[in-house]
Amino acid sequence: MTEGQFALVLNCGSSSLKFAIVNTDTAENILTGLAECLGADDARIEWKLDGKKQGLSLGADAMHQVAIDQLVKLIHQQDLDTCLSAVGHRVVHGGEQFTQSVLINAEVKATIKEMSKLAPLHNPANLLGIEAAQKSFPHLPQVAVFDTAFHQTMPQQAYLYALPKALYKQHGIRRYGFHGTSHYFVTQQAAKTLNKPVLEVNLITAHLGNGCSVSAVKNGQSVDTSMGLTPLAGLVMGTRSGDVDPGIVMYLNQQLGHSIDEIDKVLNKQSGLLGISEFSNDCRALEEAAAENNPGAQLALEVFSYQLAKFIAAYTVPLGRLDALVFTGGIGENSSFIRQTVLNHLTIFGFELDEQANLAARFGNTGIITRESSPKALVIPTNEELVIAQDAVRISSEEA
Repeated sequence: MTEGQFALVLNCGSSSLKFAIVNTDTAENILTGLAECLGADDARIEWKLDGKKQGLSLGADAMHQVAIDQLVKLIHQQDLDTCLSAVGHRVVHGGEQFTQSVLINAEVKATIKEMSKLAPLHNPANLLGIEAAQKSFPHLPQVAVFDTAFHQTMPQQAYLYALPKALYKQHGIRRYGFHGTSHYFVTQQAAKTLNKPVLEVNLITAHLGNGCSVSAVKNGQSVDTSMGLTPLAGLVMGTRSGDVDPGIVMYLNQQLGHSIDEIDKVLNKQSGLLGISEFSNDCRALEEAAAENNPGAQLALEVFSYQLAKFIAAYTVPLGRLDALVFTGGIGENSSFIRQTVLNHLTIFGFELDEQANLAARFGNTGIITRESSPKALVIPTNEELVIAQDAVRISSEEA
């Protein structure tokens, strides 16, 4: 194995566990994998090691501890445990309490549990992963890396809702933002590409995947972002609606008789690209169908791109100067069509697409996709696992 410092990264969902062992010196992934369908009859784990993909069944109703037990067995079999120096956990919601990654102790776990009221689908699952990892790796320091931390530099004018102030003071209802590790990573990389100090760079970063968010980054810090109290707000997403008239919630309840659970399902699971197209939330499938003149696919992509362009235009307001627009995430990194469509909506800012560069900047390739005379638009593949791993190693070293 190559020299370096290694961290195990765990991203625990309600029915899944994504994992990786990362060399923080070289950014190389030694091991990657996913346990999915946890709690169901077909729970299984798959991994990639030395270029080979393998997998096995975890057994019916297997949960996170079973998945981590299998992961530990795999790590032992490959003699990877001796090289690990820390475990890094993705935690979705840190509220206002956490502005950076922290070493996990009893107090930190209690706060993460308290924040579950703001992220009921995510934080409890994150805690399950933490508890399971502490049981399986009691000798390793465990570090929490928060999706919300990067956005804690937002000013009040950006994060407060125009609601009674008591709802914020007593219940913490405000804009928090998410995808923070991704926006942070591409900010650092964009500064290198632009050959500017990170604290002098002004960007709009667009993380586009099944979940989507835009951030305004001024002098290297987040000053606004599209997701809100929850990851439902902002852009059109794969199955999430993004911003809608709040009155729709009352209408669905009072006029159509939908329960709160049914409304939650509509907004989170049945909307976005899936809802408009009526057949898929996968951008690749929609682009293929749109090329064959499927009207639902064409409309979904048009709405997605138009709403994204509107947010990008709005987020120039706090910046004063725009050094670059950055695309990242599965769609942002791979869909030359979406990038072209969005930039065509933003000609008022002088963007001029370089079509060949746009096509070249796909499938893991970084690149500037605009002409030399144009404001810059960049494609930068994100690497959230690397950020989590680096924070885990750094913080565990500082606390040693």
